[in-house]
Amino acid sequence: MFQGATSLNLDAKGRMAVPARHRDVLSNAGTTESAGRLILTTHPHRCLLLYPEPAWAPIRDQILAAPSFDPRSAAAKRVLVGNAREESMDAAGRLLIAPELRDYAGFEKQVWLVGMGSHFEIWSDAGWKRQHEAAFDALVSHEPPPGFEGISL
Repeated sequence: MFQGATSLNLDAKGRMAVPARHRDVLSNAGTTESAGRLILTTHPHRCLLLYPEPAWAPIRDQILAAPSFDPRSAAAKRVLVGNAREESMDAAGRLLIAPELRDYAGFEKQVWLVGMGSHFEIWSDAGWKRQHEAAFDALVSHEPPPGFEGISL
């Protein structure tokens, strides 16, 4: 399970060094034939999503099962599946982020790797700061979201 937020720097080639504590899980997730395969795709909130391939496959299948003629379904397919790329870490644990994905998410030098349980979100520094503030504001100024009513911290 992936959790926590880590600030990372992209190198000149657009590679992100995956923290050592996550490398083994990402490299060994799934069966022998899928181990090490990662899926990097876009999210409508202008961040990227990073999944081990076995965790992505059922989500992809659900998305693709949606009706193609519905404009919202077609848009979701284009954003999530149309931009999905199969990637893998190099021997040094770095993940290359394609230029078009870096542009989409507004990446510069610093990015944030944010664990979301089964996958990671990857945010630009400015995008993460905006999203983080908005999340805090939403939680303190409104009722708890559905499903959070009984949670005690």
